[in-house]
Amino acid sequence: MKLDLSIQRAGSNAGPTDDELQHYVLETLPSDHHDTELCIRIVEAEEGAQLNEKYRDKTGPTNVLSFPCDVQISELKLLGDLVICAPVVAKEAEAQSKPEPAHWAHMVVHGVLHLLGYDHIGEHDALLMEAEERAILARLGFPDPYLNEKPNEGA
Repeated sequence: MKLDLSIQRAGSNAGPTDDELQHYVLETLPSDHHDTELCIRIVEAEEGAQLNEKYRDKTGPTNVLSFPCDVQISELKLLGDLVICAPVVAKEAEAQSKPEPAHWAHMVVHGVLHLLGYDHIGEHDALLMEAEERAILARLGFPDPYLNEKPNEGA
């Protein structure tokens, strides 16, 4: 599998290394997803809030925004973009008493699953997506991100 991963760090060097981000993405992509391109942009709260308001009509920053694309360009399939707000991820990890690296991995996995078409609006879809997240994060060596939460209360 060829992954063309663009990583942009807007004003922050927070978060996992580029190699760790790539590992999280590769572990999330299904084996039949060959030659994929996507971008992860790590932003500060101001940019996160602007994007959340513009694209979701919600005030304030959120942890991860997913912008699916699903376009074939030459040999690469453009999957889309993820925007992850570093201060929100740090604040959530602390509030949920989770190690920050585990929460970062969860946000990357969660965002990539959205790019692949997963959602958590309905209860059935949420259960499917959460099960997939748990399995991927376990393969990555991270604990169940929903262990101390009520069902469907996650990201």
